[in-house]
Amino acid sequence: MRRRLLLTTSMFAAATPVVARAQGGKVFRIGVLVVGQPEPFRTIFRNTLKDLGYVEGTNIVFEFRSAEFVPARLDALAAELVALNVDALVAVQTPAALAAKKATRTIPVVLAGVGDAVATGLVTSLARPEANLTGVSTATAELAGKSVELLKEILPAARRIAAIANAPDPFHKPFLEQLEKAGSQGGVAIERVMIEREADLEPAFARLGGGAVDAVIVQPSLSVNLTAALALKHRLSSASASRRFTNAGGLLAYAADIQHLYRDSAVYLDKILRGAKPGDLPVQGPIQIELVINLRTAKVLGLTVPQSILIRADEVME
Repeated sequence: MRRRLLLTTSMFAAATPVVARAQGGKVFRIGVLVVGQPEPFRTIFRNTLKDLGYVEGTNIVFEFRSAEFVPARLDALAAELVALNVDALVAVQTPAALAAKKATRTIPVVLAGVGDAVATGLVTSLARPEANLTGVSTATAELAGKSVELLKEILPAARRIAAIANAPDPFHKPFLEQLEKAGSQGGVAIERVMIEREADLEPAFARLGGGAVDAVIVQPSLSVNLTAALALKHRLSSASASRRFTNAGGLLAYAADIQHLYRDSAVYLDKILRGAKPGDLPVQGPIQIELVINLRTAKVLGLTVPQSILIRADEVME
């Protein structure tokens, strides 16, 4: 069952394939910095660039670096990529983008799926970044607030929801603010749970299980695979603004469509490699938002998802 919600119109939505454009035989070297696992970004991003005429080893090469969910490693990895004299950096999610910004003020940085780019200090203006950064934002804070409403619809008696926040990621501030705003409007208390490192997740979920809270909402820069698994282990209804969260066993995701986010970040890179200045390209919001419900998880938890939600879902995993 699939249905998509159009959120906004993008000048970059319909990229037209072009012929390979090695400029005078130049091979572009692109650094890619990610917080955790590079998939599915790696696949979508590379395939889009291939469609745009870039051939790996002929006119483009990639340098992928992952912090493996240890944010403290990002600064060193960003500096490593800058030292390779890459032609552009692509930063996936907010912590990686902040590390890239710290590492260089001259090399173009393409943002791929960051949170609130203004609130986190990445750019001063979405319309005119006027810096060496531009790209695609996910509007994750607002989506997290919507997750409170959706969980409340599934669990009408819910009175307490835990917000699992990634403390080293500055985006946790607008993330928590939106959750608390939605909670106050829906009569739900939001319990802040700050995660400093991946090892903190297991004890945090163990404490929240057994009825301490009615559900959890997970900041998507944390490991979606681990948090979804822990939510299931401790029989907690869960939500996140990441499509991969439901794939891993989370109950629901209300999230920007990553196919569009990652594709459009490749289109931004193409424009920059052809000479566009990052500061002249507006930071783009998400094109499509999708609601995904994992009915398999709902059955494990003994939940009945209301038909009112199922008919609105873009995908129901059965």
